[in-house]
Amino acid sequence: MNLEPTCVDLFCGAGLMSEGFKQAGFCHIFAADKDARAVSTYNKNHIPVAQEWDVSLAKQGLRADVLVAGPPCQGFSSLGKRDRHDVRNKLSLALLPWIEQLTPSVVIIENVVQFRDSQYWTQIKNWARPLGYEAYEWELNAVDYGAAQRRRRAFCILSRIGKPAKPDQQESALRSVRDAFYGLPLKPDSHNFHTAPEPSALAAQRMALIPPQGDKRDLMRANPAICPPSWARVGNQATDVWGRMDFDAPANTIRCSFQNPSKGRYLHPTEDRVITLREGARLQGIPDNWEFVGDRTSIARQIGNGVPVPLAHAVAKSIMRLFKDETHTLSSATLRN
Repeated sequence: MNLEPTCVDLFCGAGLMSEGFKQAGFCHIFAADKDARAVSTYNKNHIPVAQEWDVSLAKQGLRADVLVAGPPCQGFSSLGKRDRHDVRNKLSLALLPWIEQLTPSVVIIENVVQFRDSQYWTQIKNWARPLGYEAYEWELNAVDYGAAQRRRRAFCILSRIGKPAKPDQQESALRSVRDAFYGLPLKPDSHNFHTAPEPSALAAQRMALIPPQGDKRDLMRANPAICPPSWARVGNQATDVWGRMDFDAPANTIRCSFQNPSKGRYLHPTEDRVITLREGARLQGIPDNWEFVGDRTSIARQIGNGVPVPLAHAVAKSIMRLFKDETHTLSSATLRN
């Protein structure tokens, strides 16, 4: 008899959220994503239950205690156009037939903070209320839970077994980039995904002129001739591009394009290069024994699209307390496994 609460992870990506829930004691019975390489990475590092699957189709015959989902956030994110008509927004509604099929005790939807105010979360809450679910919302920052990265996310929760306690911030959680990179060679050696793209001659010239904690503004002052004309037109917008990380502070949000210096503050604190795949994984709290499947661009996307593992673990521990409550008996779905 398996008394671990069972879990299904939708839009699972490479499995960063699943890693946090696994560390908290949950047992995954199914995971789904449309990215075949992310699914392969998931199955290399977890019990191989992930499938390349159209999440708009609920898998029949499953029951689970917990449903976790991270539907696409581009249509809600402040970094994008925030188009309320973006077709990807509606993918959050694909969870409804899954909830009907799985009959979970708890549902956790992870997304950007703007999702909380969307019509889709309102629609999900209203739909779930007659089924006995109460709705709760958390806004959490990964840096408060052990990740060396500032990353604010919303966790929208439906529960039929009580109110989960919002995870307590960890007093010692403020980790720095230096902490995260500890033990990795300054020069990428390609071992265990410690690899970064070789900069072009022009990119290398630009990087050499950017001081510690500097960014494109320093480069524009030092040598405007090697800066694209668009930088002058944009002015002080997007100041983090071509920016160096600060060794002694947390990183900014790691996105899927973190190996492109024009996309954010992704230059190494002291080296004239962008951060490596393994450095990005360290900032996401991914264990060093994880293996990835795919080319460099695909792996960067798998890393950047996930929830930092320490943050996922903090959420999972809070949810696990509901199942450990003496007044609650695990669902029949778990007892049958």
